[in-house]
Amino acid sequence: MRKIALFGPPATGKTTLARWLSAELGHPHTDLDDILFTPDGPLPLPEFRRQAGEVTQADAWIVEGNFSKLADVVWHRADVLVWLDFPLPLIMYRIVRRSLYQLTGHDDSPQAQRLTWSKAFFNRRSLLRTAIRKYRNNRPRYAQQVSETAALGVKVVRLRSPHEVLRWREDVLKGPAESHSHGATRHTTGP
Repeated sequence: MRKIALFGPPATGKTTLARWLSAELGHPHTDLDDILFTPDGPLPLPEFRRQAGEVTQADAWIVEGNFSKLADVVWHRADVLVWLDFPLPLIMYRIVRRSLYQLTGHDDSPQAQRLTWSKAFFNRRSLLRTAIRKYRNNRPRYAQQVSETAALGVKVVRLRSPHEVLRWREDVLKGPAESHSHGATRHTTGP
């Protein structure tokens, strides 16, 4: 595994897993949000695609982000595509927990500093409402795009719980010869 793309809804642990993989495998880690969101606002899509494509031209990389519009320049160039496909109730719980942690001053990250109660919970486009809407709307499309990516020869690992993530991490540490991916779905076409 030299080229790994990770995606999934908010609060599924994409960044945690990507950082762990980067440390274990020694490959550089890129969060697509760090490319997209500049001090002057979000990049236009063509520039975003160009910069993401530059990252994935390297011999080894770990890229995380929920940007299926970049499938051809990220997912299709990966050796492994990891889909963190957790159940909606778990995602909602984690968003609430993380937002409360950030709102109560326990996190000084730039994201936490921009967060307000309204942005987290009450606004029509709050983090929680957006996560629910995107989960329901995007999941079937993701399944289709993941199927297309698998058809190109990219290994797909669909992890449906934190427990499956832990087992997959153990398999990564064992290496390909000993790995059996205890229960992680290799590839499925439906949600």
